[in-house]
Amino acid sequence: MKRWARDELRSVNGQIEFVLRRALQETDRLKPTADEDPAEESG
Repeated sequence: MKRWARDELRSVNGQIEFVLRRALQETDRLKPTADEDPAEESG
């Protein structure tokens, strides 16, 4: 994870958040936040 984070120019914590967020998006379990436009995802 440390090497992967370094390759992606993220901290380990940031990489973990990225991986978790991507997994949630792929399984449609991530609810849009106030600053995200739900219409963008369906396009």
